[in-house]
Amino acid sequence: MRLSGLKYLRHLLRKLKTRGSEKVFWVLPTERGRQKLFDWSRREACSIETENCYVAPRYGVEVEDGNLLGLIEQRRPVHIVIAIGSGVQEKLGYYLRENLSYRPAIHCTGAALGFITGDQAAIPEWADRFYLGWLFRSLAQPRILIPRLSRAFELPRLIWKYGEQLPPMASASDQLSVLRNLARQLSSW
Repeated sequence: MRLSGLKYLRHLLRKLKTRGSEKVFWVLPTERGRQKLFDWSRREACSIETENCYVAPRYGVEVEDGNLLGLIEQRRPVHIVIAIGSGVQEKLGYYLRENLSYRPAIHCTGAALGFITGDQAAIPEWADRFYLGWLFRSLAQPRILIPRLSRAFELPRLIWKYGEQLPPMASASDQLSVLRNLARQLSSW
């Protein structure tokens, strides 16, 4: 069964709201995202403390963040919600899991929090249920998302061309260039 990040986050937020006393620590991509989270929490009547929010820096290929680690160790939340986007957030979640002295629940939700708080395009529940969130995002941010989606159309051509064989390996400098471009794209997501 497929479960969208947005559906997962909505379920998690309902659970956290009913429990109320469990401390949550939020890792966000921007100061704007942080402010949107505070605005949303006031509308929803759920308290989010300023000291339990962290605006993450732009991470490189290696993801380590001693400042974040120290803050979490001090506050010892039960849940950590990482909402900084795909690729990097999983690395950060792994880094935290491996380096914290205790085991909180770590939730990597990507852009889903932005859909709820209004930092990203709103996606109605019916559209999410039919896996059409990508369409709403594309309509809201066509200059960013349509080029990303168009690159996905390269996959059938590559499968046709290479079949079960891997494409030829790029040189180390070409690989580094590709990684830098991916990092830039992910950080703008």
